[in-house]
Amino acid sequence: MWIAGYEKNVAYPNPDGVIGRRDSMHTQEQGQQAAARTRRKLVEAIRRIALGCEGSANKLGIGVIAHEDGGEAVVLSNVRHTFVSPPGTGFLPKDTARHHRAFFVRVAKQALADARVSVADVDCVCYTRGPGMGGPLSSVAIAARTLALLWGKELVGVNHCVGHIEMGRAITGAENPVVLYVSGGNTQVIAYAEQRYRIFGEALDIAVGNCLDRFARTLEISNDPAPGYNIEQLAKKGGRVLLDLPYTVKGMDCSFSGILARADELAALMKAGGVGPDGEPITPADLCFSLQETIFAMLVEITERAMAHVGSKQVLIVGGVGCNERLQEMMGGMAAERGGSVYATDERFCIDNGIMIAHAGLLAYETGFRTPLEDSTCTQRFRTDEVFVKWRR
Repeated sequence: MWIAGYEKNVAYPNPDGVIGRRDSMHTQEQGQQAAARTRRKLVEAIRRIALGCEGSANKLGIGVIAHEDGGEAVVLSNVRHTFVSPPGTGFLPKDTARHHRAFFVRVAKQALADARVSVADVDCVCYTRGPGMGGPLSSVAIAARTLALLWGKELVGVNHCVGHIEMGRAITGAENPVVLYVSGGNTQVIAYAEQRYRIFGEALDIAVGNCLDRFARTLEISNDPAPGYNIEQLAKKGGRVLLDLPYTVKGMDCSFSGILARADELAALMKAGGVGPDGEPITPADLCFSLQETIFAMLVEITERAMAHVGSKQVLIVGGVGCNERLQEMMGGMAAERGGSVYATDERFCIDNGIMIAHAGLLAYETGFRTPLEDSTCTQRFRTDEVFVKWRR
């Protein structure tokens, strides 16, 4: 996959075909004109272009992607705006939906401007059909439907998890991995078989990201840029002691509610001046370190079991929690012992974004899939394995 203009040393293709280089004799204006000409040629050669709209939780993301005739995917733009609630609070559906409605138009305009494409170039409008929070999902679904009607474009509803998986595969090049999908709303271990993404294991109660987010509220950690990220930074300062937390793995499934309840008890003990098993005062870093180590060990265990079952040596981590460097490190250690490898993306593509919806939607669109206007609804419950993956064999 080619991500146009994302890295500092990457620019739009020059007329000589070299990415990321400018002729030193060009003025800035000449360089911009050359880039614009090349971009127009690229658009003309492209098979399909999609605009994707994501808003299942507190991230509003809109992106534009292109699939070239040779099958290569090109990220043209990826714009995101996040609703951030005060420390010690979560994001309520009504407030998040209001945020998405307020920012949708400006984010969409920015996505089109960054992509340097016109409405006429867009073949379809893709949106997250589910799963997610009802209010935010509805707000973005209505906005996407409005764009499709105004522009006279086809509409494509996309499963949020499938969007994560297909974006991860495109960015990393992973061929047929076991997928660990970890986010604020979902925890699943997945493998592909017979044109379905089959769920081998999942959380029995709350998702791993929800566990981390709720514990951040307990500690009154900032939600900016994200509570899970701030827990990760605190955990890096820990390691002095590993506090005892419930380890709950049941076959291929796991549970996080008991771990959260015990972590909340230890946080109350810390605030009361309690000490750890080494006689030293408990710190927020100790709590965050212990929570991460325990829940990530559980995720590694069920992922390894799935790898053994399907005979895979690849693991692809997707979803917002997949950005966590400690999770990637622990999963990498397990995979290395099995002679395998781990694939992950950075926050541009791990965290909810519009480009993953555009990519998965365009894959479905190219197989002939469309979402009729009367069926362009959204749902809080949309299982990963409900999707017929026609674009894979």
